[in-house]
Amino acid sequence: MIEHVAIIGAGFSGTLQAINLLRHEGPRATLIERAPVAGLGLAYGAAHPSHVLNVRAANMSAFPDDPSHFVRWLQARGVADAPSAFIPRVTYGEYLRQLLDAALLDHPDRLKLVRDEVEDLEFGEGVRVRLKTGTIEADAAVLAVGNLPPHDPPGLDPEKLSAERYKGDPWDASVPEGLGPDDTVLVIGTGLTMIDVVLLLDARGFKGRIVALSRRGLLPRAHAPGSDWQKLAERPATTASGLLHAVRARGAEIGWRNAVDELRPFTQAMWGNASEAERGRFLRHLRPWWDVHRHRLAPEVHARLMAVVDRGQLEVIAGKTLGFEEKPEGIEVTLRRRGADMAETMTVQRIVNCTGPLGDLNRTEEPLLQKLAARGMIRPDAAHLGIDVDNQGQTINAGGRPNANLYALGPMTRGAFWEIVAVPDIRTQTWSVARRLSNAHWVGGEGL
Repeated sequence: MIEHVAIIGAGFSGTLQAINLLRHEGPRATLIERAPVAGLGLAYGAAHPSHVLNVRAANMSAFPDDPSHFVRWLQARGVADAPSAFIPRVTYGEYLRQLLDAALLDHPDRLKLVRDEVEDLEFGEGVRVRLKTGTIEADAAVLAVGNLPPHDPPGLDPEKLSAERYKGDPWDASVPEGLGPDDTVLVIGTGLTMIDVVLLLDARGFKGRIVALSRRGLLPRAHAPGSDWQKLAERPATTASGLLHAVRARGAEIGWRNAVDELRPFTQAMWGNASEAERGRFLRHLRPWWDVHRHRLAPEVHARLMAVVDRGQLEVIAGKTLGFEEKPEGIEVTLRRRGADMAETMTVQRIVNCTGPLGDLNRTEEPLLQKLAARGMIRPDAAHLGIDVDNQGQTINAGGRPNANLYALGPMTRGAFWEIVAVPDIRTQTWSVARRLSNAHWVGGEGL
């Protein structure tokens, strides 16, 4: 029997894992977080007041068996039209923090929060968690490390660029500081993180030029008012080409947003049943298009972004970087636009890396994951998107066998589940893993 679980990371995934263990009357838990504030994670802990959720509040409950929980929490605070609202991320962080605080207060004998850093895990009959300041003995451990920092763009050596000019962490508080109206900021990446950076610069009053660059120059699309339609009853084809043709056909019939959204109940199963070759084809050719249509912007966020574009402050370029050289006046960037034969240069006063989270264990600089991978306790998934796990969340060792006492949650398990980066998916995953750790497999109500 598992009597004690150590959860490494107290962002959304780790916090919900701890709370769900309590809700299932499972083993006691120790939640370990190295950041100053637990319960928030990167998505909500580093948010600016201008950043809002990309999902309507009606689908942001922390609990799959209580889908209106977050809406009721908002309504109790006087939020009008709560179900359809796109709420500030700092507000959602407050919601999560209150859930954790209540769990700690109500169950002091079953849940403990430790602010420390995990340096290593040792395995025997159980798990010995080695911290900077001591050790914790547990029966099982859960890796809830969230998204890892992005890797540096090709051709960029951070050792050759000053920390003032190059911001490898897009959530660095100094990103908007020290810029003047004649400066140019290069944002590498054109996804959701780029949107956050651009809106932060705008909110801080930056009047200079912003250039956003990615291989295809695609921007996330906007949400639109919901509508009813006859949804798919069966899982679509799992070949990349078949999926593309099916979504295009359905988009012409019911609108592209509905055509993408109706895949939600099937995407994890489609990914799980696809061959390794088909997954690779999807990642190479369709992933950028899927991302911008699947992970959409709140209408008010899209409107603010378009205002920056319309006034000529933001230029979006499809292309790739070739080289970087810092000079007294800024960083000279060499790039080639998509479809162009010749390279060009531009001088920018700041570069912000928004290329997206790094999941490849072979490239991570996270010490704990490096140690576990080096010893063969964990391994990369076949697509190098994160940590290899089975369908129960158990990590897979270098020999291909599941570790009975080491689990992983959240975005680092996307290699197994693909759709595991948004709240609706992670809340179901944490619920399911908590059931398993609590020996409560008979409990129903998985929810959505």
